[in-house]
Amino acid sequence: MAVLQMQRINICALRKDRKKILELLQQTGAVEVERMPEEDESFRRVDTASQKVVFEKNANAADNALEILQIYVPEKKSMLSSLEGKTPVDYEGYSSVVKRQDAIMSTAHQVVNLSKRIAENKANILKRENQKEALEPWKLLDVPMNFAGTKKTAAFIGTLPAPMMQEQVFESLTQAAPKLEALDVHVISADRDQTYICVLCGRQDAAAMEEALRSIGFARPAQTGGMVPRERQERLEQKIAALKKENENLEKEIADHAVERRDLELVSDYYRTRAAKYEVLGGLLQSKKTFVLTGYVPKKVAGGLKEELDKSFALAVEVVDMEEGEEPPVLLTNSTFSGSFEGVVNSFGLPKLGEIDPTTIMSFFYFFFFGLMLSDAAYGLIITIACFVVLKKFPHMEEGMRKSLRMFMYCGISTLIWGILFGGYFGDVVDVVARNYFGAPEGTSVIPALWFVPLNDPMRMLIYSMLFGLIHLFVGLALKGYMLIKDGKVMDAVWDVGLWFVFLIGLILLLLPSDIFKGISGIEFSPSLAVPGKYMAIVGLVGILLMSARDNKNWGLRIALGAYDIYNTTGWLSDVLSYSRLLALGLATGVIASVINQMGSMVGTGVVGTILFIIIFLAGHTLNLAINLLGAYVHTNRLQFVEFFGKFYEGGGRPFDPFTTNTKYVDIKEEMKL
Repeated sequence: MAVLQMQRINICALRKDRKKILELLQQTGAVEVERMPEEDESFRRVDTASQKVVFEKNANAADNALEILQIYVPEKKSMLSSLEGKTPVDYEGYSSVVKRQDAIMSTAHQVVNLSKRIAENKANILKRENQKEALEPWKLLDVPMNFAGTKKTAAFIGTLPAPMMQEQVFESLTQAAPKLEALDVHVISADRDQTYICVLCGRQDAAAMEEALRSIGFARPAQTGGMVPRERQERLEQKIAALKKENENLEKEIADHAVERRDLELVSDYYRTRAAKYEVLGGLLQSKKTFVLTGYVPKKVAGGLKEELDKSFALAVEVVDMEEGEEPPVLLTNSTFSGSFEGVVNSFGLPKLGEIDPTTIMSFFYFFFFGLMLSDAAYGLIITIACFVVLKKFPHMEEGMRKSLRMFMYCGISTLIWGILFGGYFGDVVDVVARNYFGAPEGTSVIPALWFVPLNDPMRMLIYSMLFGLIHLFVGLALKGYMLIKDGKVMDAVWDVGLWFVFLIGLILLLLPSDIFKGISGIEFSPSLAVPGKYMAIVGLVGILLMSARDNKNWGLRIALGAYDIYNTTGWLSDVLSYSRLLALGLATGVIASVINQMGSMVGTGVVGTILFIIIFLAGHTLNLAINLLGAYVHTNRLQFVEFFGKFYEGGGRPFDPFTTNTKYVDIKEEMKL
């Protein structure tokens, strides 16, 4: 439960050593380098944008080559391949590939160019296939498409905008040009939209024929040429076949480069890390012979880093504490258990300056509530085993994913424990099987609950849900008091936290002996509890009324603001009622599971009935587990974000973003570790 203390590190070193110093900082991944503003003419920033762009282009070229290889020579991956993480590579292997970077980049460009040629060929194939298809209506034409006639005849090859018979075309032309002495009409083909024709007439009548054809919507074909359509189609088919064959050869060439996939990944990551280094380099202040670097470093590694720098380089390095009011980046450190729940805090917001890290306390409540909402031992065992197996099978998975799976594994353990306490094993499937297949009497509980069954006593479960909620809320309020005391605001803790504790506990003591509470819970408390409860409630009420707006000198406004603060008691009531979702989700899991078991048992106990029971059991409980697992996750988060964090925690801290080797494909085992 801690936010790592940060210190500021300032380095002034020789310019000739800047590359090695930056490489060391990148390998350690312990420093967040700050971009420095230019101060004077002696120290200025160097423009590294052009070099950075070159490295990014090379990384993108390698990425493109890898994507192309994945298209033409896909790697066989399992359904869980996304959990494998980055492939570990030792530093020596990485360095050996870097020495061959030019040759590997040549391969990358070659693969990209081969892919471009394939794309161009595919475009040409599509173009020729369209041309071939466009010639299909003309395939019975036995003259070239650009045939204009002979010395004494004129030919018109084109289309009419509607399906027409030869007689109809002839009649239309005769009506449009009655003075034509001779014409010959050939309908090559027709479809529902057009008629494809060839019309012949005497050369002397060419002008009149053209005018007549235009009057009935004649249009010349978009595609013309000096070949007969059928021959043109055959020629196009040959070109298409040649292009397809060429693409097959090009694809084989690409496939031959599949053995270089790992080298391409390493080179891509190499250029990516160099681009990051040059981005940092562009933010440094440099003179002719020196450069200055400043940033943040965790205090626990600052000493080791300073020692390594002093040992390796001639420089001046200074590590100092934060100035008052300076808000450094945030890096959390927690135990293995609590650290698994850091993602919940990160999704809400990291602690800002002066706030505590709530992860440890929150993690125990998260563990507690998640299992209570799901509360089925069999479901919990499945979740635990599944997460454990995946964690062991994929040791190199990304750290965020590892923490999430570890969190769900712990939540599975909690679900298992609560399931045993409540007697839930796939709902009541053990009792159903015992009744249907082994003749157990109705109402028999083969594996009794260690505590009680919420389905049989929901009001008892509701009371405990409210109790757990009150504890959760009171811990949040206590943490607010702790933070005030830590900041030296002891009296603020008394007025803003202590008075609320007195007031709320007083109200609870007044409620416990009441007939309303007895009617709901069935539990009877001594009426004597109401006496201290009354005085505590009065003291808390008056204290909040007078001290809530104590900074205001206007007593009328002060009392009004205090009364408004007391009105927020309704907010506390709403928060407590929110914990009824513990009952609701717990009952939902059990009720749906029981309904699934009942549906399965309705089909009988014969061979067919047993098979159907197994099918219904597997399908139903898989769906029930998926739905209620999601529900437990969402609502447990809500209880932390709204009810718990709302009492003491704001968040808004900036995450620590160290200058490190951020790779995409491989995990480079660096030699330098602090």
